[in-house]
Amino acid sequence: MRIGFDNDKYLKMQSEKIKERIGKFGGKLYLEFGGKLFDDYHASRVLPGFKPDSKIKMLTQIKEDVEVVIVINAGDIEKNKVRGDLGITYDLDVLRLIDAFRGYGLYIGSIVLTRFDGQESALAFQKKLEKLGVKVYRHYSIPGYPSNIPLIISDEGYGKNEYIETKHSLVVVTAPGPGSGKMAVCLSQLYHENKHGIKAGYAKFETFPIWNIPLNHPVNLAYEAATADLNDVNMIDPYHLEAYGESTVNYNRDVEVFPVLNAMFKKIYGESPYKSPTDMGVNMAGNCIVDDDVARAASRQEIIRRYYNEMCQLKKGLGSDGAKQKLEFLMNKADIVIEDRPVCAAANLKAEVTGNPAAAIELSDGQIVTGKTTALMGASSAMMLNALKVLGGVDDPVKLIDPNVIRPIQKLKLEYLGNHNPHLHINEVLIALTISAETNEDAKKALAQLDKLKGCEAHSSVILSSLDENTFKKLGINLTMEPVYQTEKLFHN
Repeated sequence: MRIGFDNDKYLKMQSEKIKERIGKFGGKLYLEFGGKLFDDYHASRVLPGFKPDSKIKMLTQIKEDVEVVIVINAGDIEKNKVRGDLGITYDLDVLRLIDAFRGYGLYIGSIVLTRFDGQESALAFQKKLEKLGVKVYRHYSIPGYPSNIPLIISDEGYGKNEYIETKHSLVVVTAPGPGSGKMAVCLSQLYHENKHGIKAGYAKFETFPIWNIPLNHPVNLAYEAATADLNDVNMIDPYHLEAYGESTVNYNRDVEVFPVLNAMFKKIYGESPYKSPTDMGVNMAGNCIVDDDVARAASRQEIIRRYYNEMCQLKKGLGSDGAKQKLEFLMNKADIVIEDRPVCAAANLKAEVTGNPAAAIELSDGQIVTGKTTALMGASSAMMLNALKVLGGVDDPVKLIDPNVIRPIQKLKLEYLGNHNPHLHINEVLIALTISAETNEDAKKALAQLDKLKGCEAHSSVILSSLDENTFKKLGINLTMEPVYQTEKLFHN
């Protein structure tokens, strides 16, 4: 696959920039860390070459200076808020994040319950964490936040929050998702550190929008597509333009809240260290794009994928018309149509010709391979095997898996496991292929190609089961689906 982003340069530049910002504030920095630290697949899709774990690896380069504070909104615990990408609640994700950070050798300082108001589920979660040996602090809602600055910057505002005891020079403040209160925790700590006579600073790390590429660059438009449900809008930072005469890109929420932040900084520090929202950021990603055409092409595909995903969500009764309209607007803005995604036409044509669901995948050399529904397996499974044959140089008529191997699996599914669909899911086909590879040289050749599917584009003419969808995700294949169910049933699982 063509590379558009220099990941090694990014790791070096980013860690240096953060160290520089720590030095600016006398050796202590609270860094609000937005986005995903371990698994930023959006960034890796729109910036080919960006590794999904780049941000966490960058932190491990300076891990002796780092401690992590994880923030969770007590209200999100109460209402069992779920991460859409992982399908787990925010409180469970906190536990996942703790394990993941520790796995990289990073120090977890504490967990903060924000907007705490005695919620029973939040209290139970705190007890659970403390039994696991994790320090927990409580922060409270402040009336009139964020506009009532005299109250916020007082003993009755931030002063009521519990002071988080930190030990390291870089305190990374992160959360399971948006709306958790990361910025408020950082500012509360600045207030408390100042009262304790400790000089500390604040900075923000958001990968998107990228501040030093054009406003309507497809990479930045893809960020708007990713947050269509939040209705975030990229915009020129007016404060930066006024202060420096330079156009930079930020997004509406940071621009809207900056006057309030600026006033808070002045109240805490005596003067504000920043003249614009852009000044607060430390993101170096824009400096590491090495092939702009590759990044643009990848981002256009991401916008189309987001559009298809929202259409499928609407079909499932989970999406919103507002998000769909926003995505249609972004496609027009980026001069994109769904025909710019070749696998869609290929899958749909195959389905039309065969009269059954079909699937298509575009390999790294641009070749498109299709798969049709058969008596033994679904279209996506057939497509997968066909693609592996092409990559492994195996002739098309060759059977990678003996039908006598597949039929007993079908019998197991139907007669013993209570399934109604005899077709093998992709993971089941891959398991069967793995077994065949022990005795079948062609199967062995095909199986060895599996890693080459990573980053490929695929499309299904129908909505797939969550099991198949997750298998595509695990293989790193970028999947889209037509917003159509295979059957007219009301219940789909």
